[in-house]
Amino acid sequence: MNHLIQLRHTLHQFPEIALEEGKTARRILDFFAPLGADRTIKGLGGTGLAFVFRGKKPGKRLLFRCELDALPIEDLKPSDHQSQIPGKGHLCGHDGHMAIVCGLGETLSKSRPESGEVVLLFQPAEETGDGAKAILDDPRFAEIRPDAAFALHNLPGYPLHQIVMRAGTFAAGSTGMTVSLTGKTSHSAHPEAGINPAQALANLIQRLPRLPQDLPGYALLTLIHAELGSLAFGTSAGKAGLSMTLRAFDQAELERLIALVKREAKIEAEKAGLKLDFHFVESFAVSKNDPDLYPMVEQAANNLGLSVVEKPDPFRWSEDFGLFSQICPAFLFGLGAGENCPQLHEGAYDFPDELIGTGVGVFEELSELILSKD
Repeated sequence: MNHLIQLRHTLHQFPEIALEEGKTARRILDFFAPLGADRTIKGLGGTGLAFVFRGKKPGKRLLFRCELDALPIEDLKPSDHQSQIPGKGHLCGHDGHMAIVCGLGETLSKSRPESGEVVLLFQPAEETGDGAKAILDDPRFAEIRPDAAFALHNLPGYPLHQIVMRAGTFAAGSTGMTVSLTGKTSHSAHPEAGINPAQALANLIQRLPRLPQDLPGYALLTLIHAELGSLAFGTSAGKAGLSMTLRAFDQAELERLIALVKREAKIEAEKAGLKLDFHFVESFAVSKNDPDLYPMVEQAANNLGLSVVEKPDPFRWSEDFGLFSQICPAFLFGLGAGENCPQLHEGAYDFPDELIGTGVGVFEELSELILSKD
């Protein structure tokens, strides 16, 4: 694993954030150059890459996906591979995920599957929720559309190498949403001459976080930012904005929560005579694991003697692999990064190198188990 560890360390030193992953993609291309993939697709969904390894006979097509992007967060852990890019760091482990899929590529280059084919996908912009959609919207994706898709994510807080699994919803769907209220400014000595959205904003701040109580399943609305007018003491505000993150374990309930926010905002806007607008960012679909793939992942872990744990509830965070679960059977599982490992998105986080071999092994087993049955 030494060369894969070195690859991860290089990726860690030179992180690139969402939609800027050009140099990272070139490093991956250089790694795959001697591996003789049967097809290479460049610039997929922007900076994405796909490498196709074909078996000896026709059969199913499997896709194994990892992420190219880092985070706009300072890497605070001193090491010989600490980030050299100020304000940016691989603090979610995507460098490790890439090394794992590169290791799978090496295996496939030496031993093609008996049947079918394997697609290794390096996806941009996972952190913003833009990457999976860009991949799926690229016309060339239709040529590699899989029969099943797999991904893993390292999980601090779980024992090192433990496989964390769940059928059905694995991670919540979520979206960032901003409600914009526009009235009319006036002199602060004559507020009656304008339309100030302050009361409407205050009412929404009070009411919106309670909306998830009206839904039968798990849902959460978290207010993250509020803005009213500007710091001009002679002016009565004419604009306001309220931003929030909405999340749910069921896609239909997430859509219902969005509709409830829109309804409440419309009531307040009409009552105060305000113009109303909505803006959405960082939208992630619910990640749903196909129950028929569960025993395959479980068997792959058991074949390697790995500990397997069933998570009773989905994770509250989101992962844009969820979009793949809308177009084919898909399975996202966790790989324990150690109980004392710093949490994801923390400045002190660093992907454990020991996990590279484990991740490669699980993906190898899955490929063998599924494609050997064709």
